[in-house]
Amino acid sequence: MDLKKIKSLIQFISDSNIDEIRIKMENMEIYMKNRTLIKNQKDPCNSPTINSKKISSSSSSSSTYDFHDIFYKKEKENKNQYLTIKSPMIGTFYRKPHPDQDPFVKIGDKIKIGTKVCVIEAMKLFNDIESEINGTLIKVLVEDASPVDYDQPLFLIDPNC
Repeated sequence: MDLKKIKSLIQFISDSNIDEIRIKMENMEIYMKNRTLIKNQKDPCNSPTINSKKISSSSSSSSTYDFHDIFYKKEKENKNQYLTIKSPMIGTFYRKPHPDQDPFVKIGDKIKIGTKVCVIEAMKLFNDIESEINGTLIKVLVEDASPVDYDQPLFLIDPNC
């Protein structure tokens, strides 16, 4: 399966009502979960509280899927509430776009929804991993160029800035 077919499959899944799909072929396996598009989320830096348990769209015409807890999980560290950005796949974690360039994000950086935080190489494809929450990067939990598992925490984020 070439990259063009994979991209069209990803687009099809994101536009459909399919929750998850696993495709097995002779030389590859593809597993995808449909993630919620987070619309109209207030900036947690300006909000007095944040509810990371349930985020949903207020659209009544289409059904939404809440897979937010798959990628983000509340954690307690140093008596503060932090969220983790987790790996959505098995692969190799890279903080930088190229070995001699700066990392996508550094400790202390303000991260917004859609900010590219890293790439994960899986089956010779580099997959951009973007944040789905706003906050400040507190800690990088994985060494650069090391293998990661599905659902493994990658970054610690303070949503309260």
